[in-house]
Amino acid sequence: MKSAFRSAICTKLTFSFRSLNPTPHRSSLVLPPYYAAVYPGRPSTLTSMAGGESGSNTPPSPTVHTLEKQFEVFQHKLSDSGTLRERIRGVALEIESATRLMQSSLLLIHQSRPIPEVLEKANGQIVVLRELFAKLAEIISESPGQYYRYHGDWRSETQSVVSLLAFMHWLETESLLLHAEAEEKLGCMFHLPFKFQLQLNNVQLA
Repeated sequence: MKSAFRSAICTKLTFSFRSLNPTPHRSSLVLPPYYAAVYPGRPSTLTSMAGGESGSNTPPSPTVHTLEKQFEVFQHKLSDSGTLRERIRGVALEIESATRLMQSSLLLIHQSRPIPEVLEKANGQIVVLRELFAKLAEIISESPGQYYRYHGDWRSETQSVVSLLAFMHWLETESLLLHAEAEEKLGCMFHLPFKFQLQLNNVQLA
């Protein structure tokens, strides 16, 4: 009843305004407070929607291009790092294979074989290991300043090699293997922009 009564009042007021001014101007119409509250105008909404549509066609900001370029550079570096790590791991696997052959040769010491004979077979793998460490040094030299970043990829294999070298050195001289002697046997001091060194902790842990 109340809504119908209010609608009737609004209709009556509208006809009254039109009778006073048959062709009223838009700005001359004054709506009742209730009608204005129920049916508010929406020019601001339409304006904001139009602004949003026009804004979607604006070109990307320079910041977007900068971020895309930085992401491309990062992706390229990540790909290069993965490739380099795979090459290092390939050499590390070869070092591990040569170490196993050396270890199998040293097992003959338990069969009462002459020590010179046992050491002769094991020393044959030292030449192979020197070549592999030289190859590893060449790969690392391609990324200056990244030595310790990839050091963990061949550290355990190096410790195994040094352990066998220390055992062979003791069989031959009955003395402990020194750090400098281990470097000399493996040829880990190369004439490169950096020194591919045999880390001291690798000798100590061996």
